[in-house]
Amino acid sequence: MRVGTVREIKNHEYRVGLTPESAHELAAHGHEVWVETGAGLGIGATDADYAAAGAAIQPDAETVFRGCEMIVKVKEPQGPERALLRAGQILYTYLHLAPDPEQTADLVKSGVTAIAYETVTGPAANGGHSLPLLKPMSQVAGRMAIQAGATALEKAHGGRGVLLGGVPGVLPGRVLVIGGGVVGFNAAQMAVGLGADVTILDRDPEVLERLGIHFESRAKTRFSNRANIQQMICEAELVIGAVLVPGAAAPKLVTRDMLGCMKPGAVLVDVAIDQGGCFETSHPTTHADPTFVVDGIVHYCVANMPGAVARTSTYALNNVTLPHALRIADLGWREAMRTDPHLAAGLNVHAGHVTCEAVACELGYEPVPVAEVLG
Repeated sequence: MRVGTVREIKNHEYRVGLTPESAHELAAHGHEVWVETGAGLGIGATDADYAAAGAAIQPDAETVFRGCEMIVKVKEPQGPERALLRAGQILYTYLHLAPDPEQTADLVKSGVTAIAYETVTGPAANGGHSLPLLKPMSQVAGRMAIQAGATALEKAHGGRGVLLGGVPGVLPGRVLVIGGGVVGFNAAQMAVGLGADVTILDRDPEVLERLGIHFESRAKTRFSNRANIQQMICEAELVIGAVLVPGAAAPKLVTRDMLGCMKPGAVLVDVAIDQGGCFETSHPTTHADPTFVVDGIVHYCVANMPGAVARTSTYALNNVTLPHALRIADLGWREAMRTDPHLAAGLNVHAGHVTCEAVACELGYEPVPVAEVLG
């Protein structure tokens, strides 16, 4: 199979779909790899590195899109990229379709087979399903959320002027983490490490128990409901939105009315913004202009946070995406999905139909079951 990767064109996105090492693995399996010139510069990988790995360097993205059977990316295809997609082609990347009707419509119209990293599942210790291709970026985003929030809290950046760890004789900043999953856990770890006063909200008693055992007295846990959210955001200097409903739009857990009780200059970091955001007042921002203020509250809503630490993020992502890419290239996407139901869960759009039920329900499409597509 001819597999291609291109330079990401989303604002300040420096990650790349394939590292030179991943390109080498695909080539070793007998596949042809095409890489747009300069695609890896954001992670310090040159065209010479890719060429040495067995990849063919192409002059532009259009050549890669036109010539490859499978496109491996990081972020959802932007408008000019979607115009290059075609029926029968495989797109393997993050999609986050539920809050993005325009992208969904374009993918449906193109006839492409679109596999979303964020809905590929894996076995979980408790017998349910994990999201292994989302996990490493959630780990990065959770840790970055505290860094970003701490910076936004500085007075020069519009914040309240609070040091999260405090100093002797001055109380530390209060951090509220809404959601105790991968993002929330990593955010809480970072905040606790800085010496902040940390509270984590979640609706799952097992998650709360696990967090309580891990953090002991270093972080507090509370059940997530409207009353507790309202109370805790009034006390917090920094609020991290870390909720996830796989494939679906994030629930709006903090309304605009709730902002009225918050301290002026407090900060909201909405890590769920890729899925529409969990704060009513959120809208996507970029690394070029990451924050905005609503009712005196600073909002940080960058939709590709891990792109700022592109090298770490790309290698962490490739560790989990490459095995599936190899399986798709080796077997073809249908057979790969027939033999791996976890990969099949990643199929979001195929041949003009939405196959992810959560996306279809959110955007008003009639879902076509993946089992029916696979025959």
